[in-house]
Amino acid sequence: MLLYVMKRIVMAVVTLLLIICLTFILMNTVPGGPFLSEKAVSPQMLAEMEAKYGLDKPLHVQLKNYIASLAKGDMGVSLKMQKDRPVTVIIKEMFPVSARIGAISLLWAIAAGILLGCAAAYRHGKWQDSLLQVVSTLGIAFPGFVVATVLVVCFAGGVWHIFPAIGLTRGAVSYVLPCFTLGFAPMCSIARYTRASMLEVLGKDYIKTARAYGSPAGKIVLKYALRNALIPVVTYLGPVTAGVLTGGFVVETVFNIPGLGRYFIQSINNRDYPLIMGTTIFFAALVIVISFLVDILYNVIDPRMKISGKN
Repeated sequence: MLLYVMKRIVMAVVTLLLIICLTFILMNTVPGGPFLSEKAVSPQMLAEMEAKYGLDKPLHVQLKNYIASLAKGDMGVSLKMQKDRPVTVIIKEMFPVSARIGAISLLWAIAAGILLGCAAAYRHGKWQDSLLQVVSTLGIAFPGFVVATVLVVCFAGGVWHIFPAIGLTRGAVSYVLPCFTLGFAPMCSIARYTRASMLEVLGKDYIKTARAYGSPAGKIVLKYALRNALIPVVTYLGPVTAGVLTGGFVVETVFNIPGLGRYFIQSINNRDYPLIMGTTIFFAALVIVISFLVDILYNVIDPRMKISGKN
């Protein structure tokens, strides 16, 4: 177990370094700069501002300096969005909003997806099963901004004015539309994975024996079949959890939510290099940590899957 953990830590560090280098290089090769859009900026003033933030040095020197500062916990300061404020402070302020939206979306997506997948598997070949397959296919096919637009038109404006269209100013009801939008596609995917896995488990001999003994349907599905059926589903939960917690860019933009995802998009448009780098590194680290925790969860769900350094 210890060897496995050490191996994953080394892999995580190498992965982060690659992400840092690639993001830094790509960011600096894109035409434009953080100060070129400023009005009435003379060449002399531009040179002074670039010198102040170290942007006048060669690219490899900038990268080396950035990694050295990052090793000390310093992600630099914002160049434009919140001028001269530390990036770490901005992330701490913005991420809780994104995390709250993502957590709510993930919880309802997992609960509804597993429940619907189990129901569809048990009613295999019936209209309930067919309906779920149609809905899940549409949910996966439609991009998030389409779902968000439909929800806003139907429930926040044109048809019924039930929920607010933008912001989080009306308490709990403000979370309904963005959380449904963000969790809808993952819910559909989880339902499909659960259905497929549950169908395989329901065909096992021990399930047939339980049915022959007259065990109730709920007991068969929830007690005997669900635990084994969830093992393949957990494989998908790693990337989907990371995707929901870090992929709310579209939702936050459409619903004008002041989260880190929306701020990240704005930082790209404004060429705020330190903020782009800091947010990218933060999201990448979050994805790596979640993937590691899911690997540990395998062993909790199925003790037969032993973790070793050879994995």
